[in-house]
Amino acid sequence: MLYRIAKIVTAPTVRLLWRPVIEGREHVPETGPAILASNHLSILDSFFLPALLPRKVTFVAKNEYFTGNPVTAMFMRTTGNLAIDRESAGAAQAMLDAAAQVLKEGELFGIYPEGTRSPDGRLYKGKIGVAWLALTTGAPVIPVAMKGLDRVLPPGATVPRLTRIGVRLGAPTVYTGDPGSARDRRRVTDEIMAGIRDLSGQEYVNKYAASVKNSS
Repeated sequence: MLYRIAKIVTAPTVRLLWRPVIEGREHVPETGPAILASNHLSILDSFFLPALLPRKVTFVAKNEYFTGNPVTAMFMRTTGNLAIDRESAGAAQAMLDAAAQVLKEGELFGIYPEGTRSPDGRLYKGKIGVAWLALTTGAPVIPVAMKGLDRVLPPGATVPRLTRIGVRLGAPTVYTGDPGSARDRRRVTDEIMAGIRDLSGQEYVNKYAASVKNSS
């Protein structure tokens, strides 16, 4: 109920203020599970994408978003995001298990394979959790390219800017392989990242975004 109420408010607001250009919305199935694998430019990615799609999209977000800024915390709860303690030793697997359950229930799950926001607008190496999820559940993966969100709310900014945004969704792909095989997980992850890169036009960096952030 809270999600539907939030959607009634957010969807018209996003369309009015940011005039989004959406391509490939027909690739999102009307029913059944699918993984939306997206690039990650802004904290607002998890706000804009669900607002622009007809079905509910569940994301996982770090605990700090639920306990910090009260406005952000309220948004996270009303839009159905799942809280994960990223400092926990089992956080990654807990997130994947929660995602697998969402997909088992026939819902859409959104994931950022880069693991964190891009520090400079480029597309970084994907973490293999997205491949484990795809291979374990058999759910199709839909590549997603968010565009312009880094200009709406750049790192350090607190007030969103009014600039046009874009969303491109690619055709769904069902991947095959052994989820227990590191080689298969890496192969599938790289294929997913290539699909995102083709949609976004971003320069690809064969490094993890988190390591680049930590070294700067």
